[in-house]
Amino acid sequence: QVQLVESGGGLVQAGGSLRLSCTASGSIFSINPMGWYRQAPGKQRELVARITTGAVTSVVSTYYINSVKGRFTISRDNAKNTVYLQMNSLKPEDTAVYYCNAVKSSDGIAYWGKGTLVTVSS
Repeated sequence: QVQLVESGGGLVQAGGSLRLSCTASGSIFSINPMGWYRQAPGKQRELVARITTGAVTSVVSTYYINSVKGRFTISRDNAKNTVYLQMNSLKPEDTAVYYCNAVKSSDGIAYWGKGTLVTVSS
């Protein structure tokens, strides 16, 4: 089992910044990739950003949904078992509950955090 705990959400004005954190605990061996999803009211959950470490080369690759490219940055601190999402130039349309996601590469099981609310006021 893997437990994911998010933090860092809150209320911010448009143009502001927030940094989300997600710390993994439990059976964290082979967690890869990790990512952030979001779900706005009345909308489906969508993948916002994902970070993957190459199994052989350890090269880190990232993915971002088009709407956040250039504004959001995902990073991972393996020593702290934590993944971050730095969100800059926030827009009201970024308002959503943000969920941390982790996949165990050994069996493909995905784990989810409980979510943290990000509200961007105009």
